[in-house]
Amino acid sequence: MALKLKIRFLILLSAIGLVSCAPSPSKIIEIRGVYGNPQPLWDKGYKLNDLGVNAIFVHSGSINEEMIDRAKAEGAKVYAEFATLNGKGYVETHPEAWAINEKGERVRAATWFMGVCPTEPGFRKYRFDQLRDLLLEYDLDGVWMDYVHWHAQFEDPEPILPETCFCEHCLNSFSKVGNIPLPDASTPEKAEYILSHHDWAWRKWRCEVIYDWTSNFKGIIAEIKPNTLLGLYHSPWDDGEFDGARERILGLDYDLLKKTIDVFSPMVYHQRMGRTPQWVQENIEWFSKKIGAENDAYPKIWPIVQAYNEPGIVTHEDFETVLRGGLTGKSTGVMMFTTQAIAEDKAKTEVMKKVYNEFMVGPGK
Repeated sequence: MALKLKIRFLILLSAIGLVSCAPSPSKIIEIRGVYGNPQPLWDKGYKLNDLGVNAIFVHSGSINEEMIDRAKAEGAKVYAEFATLNGKGYVETHPEAWAINEKGERVRAATWFMGVCPTEPGFRKYRFDQLRDLLLEYDLDGVWMDYVHWHAQFEDPEPILPETCFCEHCLNSFSKVGNIPLPDASTPEKAEYILSHHDWAWRKWRCEVIYDWTSNFKGIIAEIKPNTLLGLYHSPWDDGEFDGARERILGLDYDLLKKTIDVFSPMVYHQRMGRTPQWVQENIEWFSKKIGAENDAYPKIWPIVQAYNEPGIVTHEDFETVLRGGLTGKSTGVMMFTTQAIAEDKAKTEVMKKVYNEFMVGPGK
């Protein structure tokens, strides 16, 4: 009898432990989102509010008034994804904005991503003007900066992490800001000098360059549409991964960024990055502590999780795990990549509907 009672007690403890790992339905979830044009869902006959969706995140170039009107009629907020430092299509016709590596050569595309020099004046003006036009044209609830890092590729299991940028704009800016005279030498020699003698100052300056982009975006938003949120899609790496590459190579310093960013959206693409579905929860709990997030204050956390079948297949069971994992810690919202992946898979659609309807509180309930 004593053994049976002990077994029952252990089973009860295990059940309690399993429940504690999942977000409580009583937790306030503001955003139940989808990433991508919602048309694939509409084509299937769905309405966003019937699916529990109260927010869409759409590439800025795909947004139009008809989409906004229909989404808002179905109770959804509209957020624009803004491809910030993606130089594909720009550097080819503006070679002065091409990022330069430590050998003094133009960088190659990092798999599918082609970065850009983030200090080049012409490119900066180009992007700032695009943001102003977007805010003036559409009534948006927020703008989410994407590709906000120095040229690299972090979404693969084996990331591409080049040293950049050593163009004249960057070298002159670093020297001036840091009051660090550079030798009268070739670009590779200057790069070697910086990395050998001023590595810490170089990494710090690069983080400040990325922060300056967010600060400029924040200023433009305040000038044109002050109630619009500024969000950030970003690498989910912790402080130690790949020898601290999130700050060291990508230039993402959370202590700086949380001064300007209203909502952080870690790109916890588990399958693409070679992680387990359970890693999503682990990462969001770590990140919540890292930035000191609070449920009722900014900055907030709304992760983006993977539903898309590449590489391999994301099962509907794994999709539910990562969706719920994205709602743990201090997260007050979640979205998934992409609407097409959800629309073409009935099981994933049902998972999303089930999970989102458990959290029908907050905006668009």
